[in-house]
Amino acid sequence: MITRLLIANRGEIARRIMRTCRALGIDTVAVYSTADANAAFVTEADLAVPIGGAAPADSYLRGDVILAAAQRTGADAIHPGYGFLSENADFARAVSEAGITWVGPPPSAIEAMGSKIAAKQRMQSADVPLLPSVELTDLNLDAESGAAADAVAAADAADAVAGIGYPLLIKASAGGGGRGMRVVEGPDQLADAIDGARREAASAFGDATIYAEKFVSPSKHVEVQIFGDSHGSVVHFGERECSVQRRHQKVIEEAPSPSIDADTRTALHAAAVAAGKAIGYQNAGTVEFLLDPADNAFYFLEVNTRLQVEHPVTEEVFQRDLVALQLAVASGTPVPTQTEIGHPQGHSVEARIYAEDPTRNYLPSTGTVRAFSVPDGVRLDAAFDEAGVVGPDYDAMIAKVISVGPNRPAAVSRLAKALRGTVLVGIEHNIPLLVRALGDPGFANGGDTELLERNQPETLGRPLLEGEERAIALLAGAIALQARHRSAATHTPGASSGFRNVATVPQVAQFAVGVDEHRVEYRFQRGRLVSAAVDGAPLNVEVAGDPNEHSQRVRLVVDGIHRGYEVDVYGDSVAVRHSLGVVIARQIERFVEPGSEVPSGSLVATMPGTIRAVEVNEGDTVEEGQTVVVMEAMKMELAIAATTTGTVVSVNVGVGDTVDAGSPLVIIE
Repeated sequence: MITRLLIANRGEIARRIMRTCRALGIDTVAVYSTADANAAFVTEADLAVPIGGAAPADSYLRGDVILAAAQRTGADAIHPGYGFLSENADFARAVSEAGITWVGPPPSAIEAMGSKIAAKQRMQSADVPLLPSVELTDLNLDAESGAAADAVAAADAADAVAGIGYPLLIKASAGGGGRGMRVVEGPDQLADAIDGARREAASAFGDATIYAEKFVSPSKHVEVQIFGDSHGSVVHFGERECSVQRRHQKVIEEAPSPSIDADTRTALHAAAVAAGKAIGYQNAGTVEFLLDPADNAFYFLEVNTRLQVEHPVTEEVFQRDLVALQLAVASGTPVPTQTEIGHPQGHSVEARIYAEDPTRNYLPSTGTVRAFSVPDGVRLDAAFDEAGVVGPDYDAMIAKVISVGPNRPAAVSRLAKALRGTVLVGIEHNIPLLVRALGDPGFANGGDTELLERNQPETLGRPLLEGEERAIALLAGAIALQARHRSAATHTPGASSGFRNVATVPQVAQFAVGVDEHRVEYRFQRGRLVSAAVDGAPLNVEVAGDPNEHSQRVRLVVDGIHRGYEVDVYGDSVAVRHSLGVVIARQIERFVEPGSEVPSGSLVATMPGTIRAVEVNEGDTVEEGQTVVVMEAMKMELAIAATTTGTVVSVNVGVGDTVDAGSPLVIIE
């Protein structure tokens, strides 16, 4: 029996594992970086050990330090979560050699699947269907710059992929999560795609090995949850579909898949179990497949030798705690039989909340979360409860919202309603995009991996309430703020909310909602709202009741129908909740803070990060949209592009520099 478990991970997955441990009476040990010292998973653990600096390479990727923390605290088992060291065979081997139980597959299985290239070769021997692919590692693409060297490199790359054809997908052999992936539509894009993929793969996984694979479009992403034990059994817990993706990173997942028939399902499960047996698999793993909807054919992609981010949807439809089963299997307990596992009941859907702004090309967002709440009726796996800090050093996913229902439409509807009522203040996020994706006709019909590519992120990611609905919500927010200010006033306590010495002059409040700015004007007379306008457009709205008595709740009458708005204030932001959605509005200050402005023409860092490439020099002429600087933040590369055509008059950064949000990088005249 495991009695004390060290969790070699952080954030949402660390808290998820702790939840199961508490139910089983197992002590937990957290390890944390300097950036996570006050994080929820640290304070919730029974014991916590600092392991180094903010960067993963200085903390969560230091296997020797984590192993020492386990020995120091008397932990008899280590669970790696997902990411970081979860698929590191050397770390798994070191844990076992230290006499500590490794909650995961044996090192041999991790090594067999750690390289996607080697994994494909092994699956071919097991008669698992594969897509055509070719390794690109040995190409001479690091030659000195120059027309001749570039031409040789491009020719080598073109020859290597000739047997695959276009379009093709460049992938990192050592990792996943969309990092190191590039879609190549034609030969002219190949060299740049390979260069970028290798750089990103080396940064994210410490391994620049890449390969090219036939790109199937449209396609669907279906995976099978398998479990193996030390007694030679391998079973499955059905399949999940992860078709809604952004840049090859999963966004919405569900179980079971709505896209396959009974015969395909049976064949898919059999192929996944065969893959597990071919590598002597133990503990939790996921066999991922690409499904071609044209003929229902499926092709092996990879085996993730760990618990998956999307495991909750499987838990919901099978009513099994997969983390508890992981701990049991690691302790030597056999897996249940396929008959005991049974069949999925109902349908479950999961949506990932990312700290990123879809309206700005999915730009990662950092900062302090001042409020976070999700309505009841759904499952929430999150890095924090009501508040927390999102830094630049880790993945942008901060939470998962999971619904379950008797069927797919019911589960989708429940999840969409919960997301519409979710409040997240302090950072930009993708919640509006999730709601619109769930309501997309393509998703209703089963979805595919191009759903988010077919729609403009600027449209999908805009705040849910638009037009008059947003205007009315902002009016409710302004009235609530006014009432709040009056209740805190220490002078003229008898004055009603909205009192003005000059009765004909309206109250004014200015807000920013995303990239939009709004001016709210309203006027009370003898306690009654007599006029209201947003951005100059009049609103035919009445206030029900005295706003002095409703600092948190405002009731408005619109076209004879009463509406309730819940209003909360968090610093300079106002959250207005209505059944149609939530509006997060930032109050715009009337006066600019001295020193806060940057020189005209500046391209600034939108978040903290590290400079990976500087593509221009002083005196260069640049075109609008041309990449001038490449930053890395939240494990992703961000291309900073020129916003106008002009001349570079100043370059303020170099490769390797660390910059803060708002720092001028390049100035273009």
